[in-house]
Amino acid sequence: MFCATDISVKVQDKMLIESVCFELHEGDWLMITGRNGAGKSTLINAISQKVNYSGKFEYEGQDIKYFKPNNFAKRIGVLKQGLSADYSFTVGEVVKLGRYAYSGGIFSALSELDEQMIENALEVTGLQSIVNQSILTLSGGELQRTFLAQLFAQDPKILILDEPTSHLDITFQKQIFDLIGEWLKQENKAVISVVHDLNLAKAYGTHTLLLNKGKTVAYGKSNEALSKENLEKAYSIDVYSLMQGLLGSWNGAKT
Repeated sequence: MFCATDISVKVQDKMLIESVCFELHEGDWLMITGRNGAGKSTLINAISQKVNYSGKFEYEGQDIKYFKPNNFAKRIGVLKQGLSADYSFTVGEVVKLGRYAYSGGIFSALSELDEQMIENALEVTGLQSIVNQSILTLSGGELQRTFLAQLFAQDPKILILDEPTSHLDITFQKQIFDLIGEWLKQENKAVISVVHDLNLAKAYGTHTLLLNKGKTVAYGKSNEALSKENLEKAYSIDVYSLMQGLLGSWNGAKT
């Protein structure tokens, strides 16, 4: 479905991403992880066409650099980190914006399919009861579900998620990732997520791209990419021992 070939991002004399490659197939959930400054969000910005890059991103063999905005949105949906609400739209109005790429213009009426996709998005995200509520009144979890519902209504083939559960507690983290996992079960869908939490990467990711200082440390199936040796290369610490020690504290082991 999607292929990144020799992607590099350079700002002035600093190389932020260097020769990164990966593939995405139907049903894949690729986790992009690594320490702070590894280049994770820069890679997402490159896919989103927000920064200049060398190399090529291809969707079904087509270079996405030449996609018109509405055609890009029909294929690839992007949820950036740190989204906030500073306007008094209702939940329903925000979700409706997901259908803009399919409309004839800002003043065009919604089609029957548009209405169906919006209703489905509200239902699967559990937002029907607050559809008329201002997003200014929402909790962090509700707001993130609203933006996710907008993406579901948009109905892209690939979701690109930059730390989709940042600043959310563990209950909301699981809720959001479970929703994405259910969406992924549909035909011809795939997901790319930037995550810091290695537990989430292992629990939900089919594949992982592990970065350090803009370079690929490991790429492949999550259990293989997130090996003890690869994690130590990426984080410069024994991550396995650290995680086992933390688990031991929950099991009543002495610390």
